[in-house]
Amino acid sequence: MQLTDHRIIKADPATVWAAILDPEVLKACVPGCEALTGSVDEGYEATVVQKVGPVKAKFTGAVTMSDIVPGQSLTISGEGKGGPAGFAKGGAKVAFSEVPEGTRLDYEVEANVGGKIAQLGSRIIDSFAKKLADDFFTRFQTAVEGPAEDEVPEPAAVAEGETAPAEAKKGWLKRLTGG
Repeated sequence: MQLTDHRIIKADPATVWAAILDPEVLKACVPGCEALTGSVDEGYEATVVQKVGPVKAKFTGAVTMSDIVPGQSLTISGEGKGGPAGFAKGGAKVAFSEVPEGTRLDYEVEANVGGKIAQLGSRIIDSFAKKLADDFFTRFQTAVEGPAEDEVPEPAAVAEGETAPAEAKKGWLKRLTGG
């Protein structure tokens, strides 16, 4: 399965670059990720639980970052084994460019599966892989930008003369980085 798409993230390229290299952001963005340990240089060990059609499995495996061009592009690759369910491996080539709205994030995703999961058929697998990639990049965009205006809870009442805290509308990454 191959997928090519892009997103416009309302943040400067340096903020987006820092986020894609942050293991806490990655852990929060990978659907079903239970654990992610390691570093960009040495790679990560990950545990992810996924359900594909009727098959649910816990995958353990490695995630690596390669082809790193600081501030511009990188490749995220992963490979995991899910016991009797089979295996999954894939990657995403990600490129960043500055646009007036913030940062354009282009990505090309490729995924392959084997074992019991592969027996589900290519339409189910392709649909699942597309949803997984879309979920990851949606979560990543939300982590960097913060929730959309209509998702932000109303701030608590503010006494006359005071101002509402600005952090109420920032994503957790922006609060962390002061952006």
